[in-house]
Amino acid sequence: MFGTLFKRINKGKAALLVCLVTSAACGAETSTFPDAAASDPAKLGWMVGSPPPADRIVRFEDGSYFRFPAMRWSVSNFRQLMPTVNVSRGLGAPAALPQALRKDIDAVRFVPLGAKEPLTWEQSLAATYTDGIVVLHRGQIVYERYFGVLKPDGQHGAMSVTKSVIGTLGAMLVAEGRLDANKRVADYVPELAQSAFGSATVRQVLDMTTALKYSEDYTDPTAEVWAHAQAGNPLPKPKGYTGPRSYYEFLQTVQLQGQHGSAFGYKTVNTDVLGWVIARVTGRNVAQLLSERIWSRLGAEQDAYFTVDSIGTPFAGGGLNTGLRDLARFGEMLRNDGRFNDQQIVPKAVVDDIRRGGDKQAFTKAGYWLLPGWSYRAMWWVTHNEDDAYMARGVHGQAIYIDPKAEMVIVRYASHPVAGNAANDPVTLPAFDALAQHLLQISRPAK
Repeated sequence: MFGTLFKRINKGKAALLVCLVTSAACGAETSTFPDAAASDPAKLGWMVGSPPPADRIVRFEDGSYFRFPAMRWSVSNFRQLMPTVNVSRGLGAPAALPQALRKDIDAVRFVPLGAKEPLTWEQSLAATYTDGIVVLHRGQIVYERYFGVLKPDGQHGAMSVTKSVIGTLGAMLVAEGRLDANKRVADYVPELAQSAFGSATVRQVLDMTTALKYSEDYTDPTAEVWAHAQAGNPLPKPKGYTGPRSYYEFLQTVQLQGQHGSAFGYKTVNTDVLGWVIARVTGRNVAQLLSERIWSRLGAEQDAYFTVDSIGTPFAGGGLNTGLRDLARFGEMLRNDGRFNDQQIVPKAVVDDIRRGGDKQAFTKAGYWLLPGWSYRAMWWVTHNEDDAYMARGVHGQAIYIDPKAEMVIVRYASHPVAGNAANDPVTLPAFDALAQHLLQISRPAK
């Protein structure tokens, strides 16, 4: 998804890009890729030198920036490669994240889905090509590691974790009465009246139960995702190009296919539409609103930023980049019912609604066999497990995992060679659950 949205469309390159952007074609196997140690971007020396050697230069314009293993450098350096807009942290002091680092976490063991032999937590980091990970327990950092070129003061692409952040903003506006979830999108954005989104409700957009003629099949060079990519690409369009030239223009072309509300369908354009609705209602684009309503109130250590299209529209579907600890602050805020840094930032009712989850039957129709019993609500993935855990998920392994019962938040940035989470979930999901159970166990008072 994110990796293709800024490339120039070239049918001849479609096959090359498939394994970068979808697990459907590549499967969950990574045996054809170098492992985490061999693909370490720091060891490979990408973009080091004045100028770097020719074989260590990555460029946005030719798509080389998102070819593995160069991609492992790029995800921590998007601002060097493409236009962006800032998300200000404000001028206040950072909110403290106290540390109580635990040495026992690396030895936590679990069995990956479909496997017979166990892995340790430490081994899982290499298996998922982790670039950085922070674990909070009861508000304290109990684990923090960085790999490759990501540093504590660096920023990393959140990919589709962005959707959950934007979904939270949208849900806040619903809770405040500024958005009516039952109103049609066209009531807020008349320009979308003739598109598929015009007849969809805000709720259906938030929960991605819209019925769209929109394919994200990257193996099909005629799929609508390529037109979306071309529209959002900030580079000059090819000679003779007559299609949409921005996200706003593209969204107006998406047509109806099926009946809204009948099934969950994960499509990035839903979040782009929500971003447009938010901008129209508030007079702020999502970068500005995120700064005003959340980022400047979190006590973030760093500004965040969004990648943008040719007219400066933030990419609501996957363009957010943040520091790892700041994303952990965001997750901890939600774990604490929307409260952080001595203030209520997100209404508790919003967090309660997310945790309750969405329509399980609608979700089941999407066929996520690794996620049985899950649902989707306000652009969050809800596990409905015994701990009421819920997640934000992004391609190549980005994650926020909030486990209320274990009082735990895990935030991970990664650069897995296969985009789809089906490639890392067999390790990620049991690893996160095992750590939750470990922290629960050591938290129980001795009898």
